[in-house]
Amino acid sequence: MKDVEKNEIKRLSDRLDAIHHQQADLSLVDAAEKYAELEKEKATLETEIARLREQHSQKLSKEAQKLLKMPFRRAISKKEQADLGKLKKSIRGLVVVHPMTALGREMDLDVMTGFAKNEF
Repeated sequence: MKDVEKNEIKRLSDRLDAIHHQQADLSLVDAAEKYAELEKEKATLETEIARLREQHSQKLSKEAQKLLKMPFRRAISKKEQADLGKLKKSIRGLVVVHPMTALGREMDLDVMTGFAKNEF
């Protein structure tokens, strides 16, 4: 996820949290108008956050689909992981995905996996 998207989601989430705290301090009897205004802003923030997260997941999905379409994939051994630069230089177009990255979690990988157009 780009930093801009992350920062925007964080900013909106922080604003949403601030609204929750403001609403907790208000009494419905005395400040019904202010409460309704905050409720409306809260709804717009929630929809915007949901939209940004969905947009992010679609971007990841496109990248994951592109990798899954590659004809060859296999786990990268510990020995190969030790000298990953050499491996990447020897295999043109190799893409290595770690299971702890967002892409790796989305693809449900258990081990570091390499994707390439040619067998390796």
